Amino acid sequence: MKLSTTAAASVALSGAASASLYGESSLNHTCALQTPFLSCSAEAYPNITDSCCTETFGGLVLSTQYWDTYTGFESSGQVLPKDTWTLHGLWPDYCDGSYTQYCDATRQYDPAPSPNTTDYPKTGTVVPSYNGSTIDTFLAPFGKYDLLAYMNKYWVSQGSSNPSFWAHEFSKHATCFSSFDLPCYGPQYQKHEDVVDFFTTALSYYQGLPTYNWLSFASITPSNTTSYSLSAIQSALTNKFGALPYIGCSGPRFNATAAGNGTLDNGYTVLSEVWYYHHVLGRVQNGRAVPVDASINGGSVSSCAKTPGALKYLKRTVGSEA
Repeated sequence: MKLSTTAAASVALSGAASASLYGESSLNHTCALQTPFLSCSAEAYPNITDSCCTETFGGLVLSTQYWDTYTGFESSGQVLPKDTWTLHGLWPDYCDGSYTQYCDATRQYDPAPSPNTTDYPKTGTVVPSYNGSTIDTFLAPFGKYDLLAYMNKYWVSQGSSNPSFWAHEFSKHATCFSSFDLPCYGPQYQKHEDVVDFFTTALSYYQGLPTYNWLSFASITPSNTTSYSLSAIQSALTNKFGALPYIGCSGPRFNATAAGNGTLDNGYTVLSEVWYYHHVLGRVQNGRAVPVDASINGGSVSSCAKTPGALKYLKRTVGSEA
């Protein structure tokens, strides 16, 4: 939804103080009775349609993935899945490409909020750290042990425990989708039902985006010796996804390396992330997603070096995957 700065600030601020983005009732959200609209379309506004049944707040939906080479928690059994990128998250951007975060303080389960203040509106409001039960325990009352096992295998964090990472992703991002807003669950809402719903939805998008296989199909596989070009990676993923994703890199900048010394290419050189952009028809949970180019709003489509042969797609550290 494209909001004016004033309107967006008002909605985000109100969301931080309550369990509802729009202050709506928990009654009468039977989506089977509603016409679903495509997010970011002219009909996807809360004064036109039911925001529980069409995504009106975070209409540009990003399913994001990591290629990490270690976790830092291998000794605890937290390892990466073999020959598979891991899920980073499911993010709601505004239709103009901007975004907000931590929209509902009543659903703040992140033990280390990052950033630790709201950035939109720029009020400097502190996001309090959470010190209650870890978010993985929220799944037990629903009997979702299979979901938890899948998350521990494919939604893996580097540098923090998996539950801390999941809590960060839920608190920062899930609370800023209109279709995960608490009133949407009705008067019989069971505590943490929305958490289970978000985790299930994030994984359903992830399952339809097999980045490792798509790159392998184009003979792009992890190697500590072979180098690749950004254009080849973009082509391989665009051909399979149906739109241009954002490609993220880390590591040294190309013009800080021996190969790039003296060039103007200051892109990073180690392949590490892919962000797949979508518009969605109706509820995000329904998965009726339409791929859109990462360039839809004219922004950057990569942080990687553009020089041919400048990128590494590194193998995982021994003992870091299973």
